[in-house]
Amino acid sequence: MNIRRELEIKEEKILSPYAVLAANSEGRHIYEEPDPIRTCFMVDRDRVVHSKSFRRLKHKTQVFIAPPGDHYRSRLTHTLEVSQISRTIAAALNLNLDLVEAIALAHDVGHTPFAHAGEQVLNELLPGGFKHNENSIRVLTRVEQHKGRNGLNLTKEVLDGVLYHSGYDDNDMMPSTMEGKVVRLSDKIAYVQHDIDDSIRAGLLRLEDIPQEYLEVLGKTHSQRIATLVTDTIYNTRKLLKESGELKVEPSKEVEKALKGLRKFMFETVYTGPVCQAERTRAYFIIEHLFKYYLKHPEKMSPVYQKIAEEEGLKRAVADYISGMSDAYCISVFKDIYIPQSLVPEAFKLQEEKKEDINKN
Repeated sequence: MNIRRELEIKEEKILSPYAVLAANSEGRHIYEEPDPIRTCFMVDRDRVVHSKSFRRLKHKTQVFIAPPGDHYRSRLTHTLEVSQISRTIAAALNLNLDLVEAIALAHDVGHTPFAHAGEQVLNELLPGGFKHNENSIRVLTRVEQHKGRNGLNLTKEVLDGVLYHSGYDDNDMMPSTMEGKVVRLSDKIAYVQHDIDDSIRAGLLRLEDIPQEYLEVLGKTHSQRIATLVTDTIYNTRKLLKESGELKVEPSKEVEKALKGLRKFMFETVYTGPVCQAERTRAYFIIEHLFKYYLKHPEKMSPVYQKIAEEEGLKRAVADYISGMSDAYCISVFKDIYIPQSLVPEAFKLQEEKKEDINKN
C-alpha cells in the first residue's frame, strides 16, 4: 500500500461526514495517475504554490496602491490570512484541510494589478466583462502552463471553491462543498478586518470612526474581531449541522450582522472614498492605455498570450496579459512605453564622459 492510500484511509476514518474525501474527488479534467505520496488535494495545493501567478500576488495591491512601509497587506498576505482563518475553521469542523488550503491559496490568482480598480477597467474594456473570480479559473485552467499543457489541471472541487468564493449576498451562487463555503466566509472575515487595520495605519480611519454597535459585538482590536468571528462561526455552524443538517458555514445572526455592517461601512468610507478613488483614476488611466497599446502591438506580449490571441481573440489575450501583471511591472511597462526617456546607448554615454574627463585634465 502506498502512502497516498494510507492518507486517504486516514481521512475516511477521522473526517466529518460533511467533508470531501480525497478518494471521492470528482477528479480532474484530464486524467492523471495518482501521486504515490500526496492526495489529489495536496497535489493541487502544491501546484498553486509553485505557480507564477501565485508568486506575483506579492506585488499586487490589496487596497492601497504601493503604500509606503512594509506592514500594509498585499494580495499575497491577504491570501495567506484567508488560508490560516480557513484552516482554523475547517479543523474545528473536521473538514478536509488540504482541500481548504488549496482553494484558499488559489482563490485570488486571477486578480488584476491595482486590485478592484484594475478589475473595473478590464470589465469595461473586455467584451463579455471581467470578474476576478472567473479570471482565477481562467488562470488555473488556461493561462498557467504545467507539464507542457494549458492549465494546472486541478480537481473539480478546488475549481468550484475558487469560482464561487466571491460575493456576500444571499442570492449569490455558493460553493458545492463545505470546504469551499469555509473559504468564502474566511475571505470576508480576513479582508474586512485587515483593511480596517491598514486604513487606520494609513490615517484614513480612526477607531472612533467605526460604528460602535459593531465593535461592541466583535471587539475593539483586530485580533479580538478575528477571534470572535472565527469562534462564533465554528460554534454556529456546528449547531446548524447538529440541529438541522444545514450545510451552511456562517456565524450567528448578531455576529453576521456586525460583519456585514463593517463591510458596508468600509465600502462607503474607504473602498469608494476619496483616496482610493484618486488611486483608481490613475490606475484606470494606466491600464486603459496599456490595453490600447497591446491591441496595436500584440507582438510585444509573451508568446503564450500571442497564442491565446490566435485562438481566442486579441482582446481576450490582452486582458489575460494585463491582468497577470503585478502593480510594479504594470507601472514600469507604462513608463517604458509612454514616458520620454533618453535612448542614447550606455556605451556612447560612457565615451562622452571619458572625453569630458580628458578635456578637464
